[in-house]
Amino acid sequence: MVARFFLRLSDYGSAIQFLVLSHCNDEAFQLAQQHGQMDSYADIISSEATQEDYQSIALYFQGQNKHLQAGKFFHKSGQYSKALKHFLKCPNTDDNLAIEMAIETVGQAKDESLTNQLIDYLMGESDGMPKDAKYLFRLYMGLLQYREAACTAIIIAREEQSAGNYRNAHDMLFSMYTELQTQKIRIPAEMNTNLMILHSYILVKIHVKRGEHLKAARMLIRVSNNISKFPSHIVPILTSAVIECHRAGLRNSSFSFAAMLMRPEYRHNIDPKYRKKIETMVRRPDTSEIEEESTPCPYCGFMLPQCELICPGCKNNLPYCIATGHHMLKDDWSVCPHCEFPALYSQLILLLETESVCPMCSETLSVNQVEKMDDCSSFLHPDQSEH
Repeated sequence: MVARFFLRLSDYGSAIQFLVLSHCNDEAFQLAQQHGQMDSYADIISSEATQEDYQSIALYFQGQNKHLQAGKFFHKSGQYSKALKHFLKCPNTDDNLAIEMAIETVGQAKDESLTNQLIDYLMGESDGMPKDAKYLFRLYMGLLQYREAACTAIIIAREEQSAGNYRNAHDMLFSMYTELQTQKIRIPAEMNTNLMILHSYILVKIHVKRGEHLKAARMLIRVSNNISKFPSHIVPILTSAVIECHRAGLRNSSFSFAAMLMRPEYRHNIDPKYRKKIETMVRRPDTSEIEEESTPCPYCGFMLPQCELICPGCKNNLPYCIATGHHMLKDDWSVCPHCEFPALYSQLILLLETESVCPMCSETLSVNQVEKMDDCSSFLHPDQSEH
């Protein structure tokens, strides 16, 4: 009766709602079909629907060539192959949501042929148009294929880096790094190195802001020695290296980077306000240099420059401090309580006098959350600590 009342008012949504409440699903479906109210019917019935209901809705949308909706309801009815077929037919306007739903479908289906079908689509095998690599990354993560996800993350980060989006590249590698650690999967060397170089770049800005020019200069030397990884900002980075190294008394390093800037491919892109000064440095070189402080390797105690991350004594790759970029010291060890990346306790405490977040994970951090560790052996020998 109530449904009929709403029908007379042409309020089809309310009529469908009352039919569903009265468990008259077939009548509600027919009404939705007659008056183009299938979206309303689908919303109303969602919590009460059976697989057959979902299939009926999917077939309706299939007949209307509404691929996104058809895919959505085939997915709900557990017909993953049909769902994927519709998601991959979606026009570009629906592209993002359709791909996200295709990834979810394949993740639930756990069917190799559907997985390969989606991978072909994402790589452009089916239409000659490769999709954004972030979708391939999400697919691998959804399938718990962490090694493949890691390789994809490295590719995405490299693209972000080439485009000059260094924070995005850093955060992409960081999140993948922590995921691999959680899954107890070995971190690929390339991921480790790229994250370290990007983090060194991010530390430069923090040190300059704090007026710590020697620390900034040391990180700029590391970044400039890997300048090919920063193709969008070669000249600005080398220019900063010249200026910061000169300020910090690293005149020989400053001269080296100034000489690089004089190459024909870079020279005309130097900021005019620095060009004359840089040209003068190259004409009248000052090769004096403050010697880098040496500190002991946390593994074997060999004394090496504090920014060196490979020990000549024991050949180990050394963990680096997220506050300075220096190698870690056994007797000055702490970790961020959020991301568990290591930091020199004395240096992180100093940094947190002006900063309020972890430089690696960007989570809020204060001095009283940081503790000095007496024993760092679980970080130096993680394989042994698991046994």
